[in-house]
Amino acid sequence: MTKIYDAQELHQLKNKVTIIGALVNVFLCVIKIGFGILGQSAALIADGVHSLSDLASDFLVLVAVKMGAREADHEHPYGHRRFETLATTILGIGLVVIGAGIAWDVYERILSPERLLIPQKSALGIAAISILANEWLFQYTKRIALITRSKLLLANAWHHRSDAISSVVVLIGIAGSLLGYVWADAIAAVLVALMVAKIGFNLVADSVKELVDTGLSPELVEDIRKEIIMISGVKDIHLLRTRQMGEDALVDAHIVVGSRITVSEGHMIGDVVRDVLINKYQDVQEVLVHIDPENDEHKEPEYKTLLRDDIDTLLNEYLAENYGLIDEFRVHYIDGGVEIEVILPDTLFSLSQQVATIKKRCVVLTQEVPQISSIIVFFKA
Repeated sequence: MTKIYDAQELHQLKNKVTIIGALVNVFLCVIKIGFGILGQSAALIADGVHSLSDLASDFLVLVAVKMGAREADHEHPYGHRRFETLATTILGIGLVVIGAGIAWDVYERILSPERLLIPQKSALGIAAISILANEWLFQYTKRIALITRSKLLLANAWHHRSDAISSVVVLIGIAGSLLGYVWADAIAAVLVALMVAKIGFNLVADSVKELVDTGLSPELVEDIRKEIIMISGVKDIHLLRTRQMGEDALVDAHIVVGSRITVSEGHMIGDVVRDVLINKYQDVQEVLVHIDPENDEHKEPEYKTLLRDDIDTLLNEYLAENYGLIDEFRVHYIDGGVEIEVILPDTLFSLSQQVATIKKRCVVLTQEVPQISSIIVFFKA
């Protein structure tokens, strides 16, 4: 049975995995740069700088997780999840800069072959240790990222995987140099730099999409649409918008319900839509449901909209002395027009002349006010 974590436990898991990753990266950074210098391997030094960037990213993750875990407040009513997104953007930019710096350094060495580093055998063992350590970090961080639904942690996990892959490239480059291919180590260093830059670019691109409110994938949006349509009481859905905030997905849905149901029933259907989506989709944390009596997405009103106070004033004017006889009136906004239901008390049932007068004046009101499509007179049971 899958364990259910509360918000505090999820926050602790994020902190724990990040701190462990930072400690491992401190160790890898020291041994890779140290043995890279002693063992004369440009690729291993580049990989050590990569681990140093991991250490910086771990620090960013810790800060972002702390900021992102804060509850919503007056200035941030949707919470602070985008602090994690901002941190991911900074991390990505940092990786691009680091990758470019490493590539430029190796390029200058290639232009001056006498500056090329010839690695020693000890560098092979360090590269192997780095591969094993980073692959373990990837598996561990990815597992916690899936539990906590943290895109930032998942990005950090793939950062660890990139370290493992780059260390494989370093291992091959060092081995090639030891076998007499003097350019192999330098080429490996350039490949590592390009990998680092590519990962950084991808992180920035994904984060920017989120910051500009890019919607969820078309497949997921269509799945959500189908789920809403299946809910009892929903006749149609004419507008569905989604966006991402950290690990949370937010949904805005305009649903069409029966045009003459009560406000409370429409509200209840909206609540059901919200609950169904939140319960079915783990990432969906908030759903805003707008209730429509018809699909009016592309309809533009021809005349000024009549509100209830306007209609009350018109009824008072046209019914004159009979206005006080009506019990209540209901308003329906359908097909671009206004339908009014005038409710009379059953005590007027026997007063046919007054009822006839009320109906006649309602007809005149309908004819003279273009917004009103019909007025129906009822007796209250």
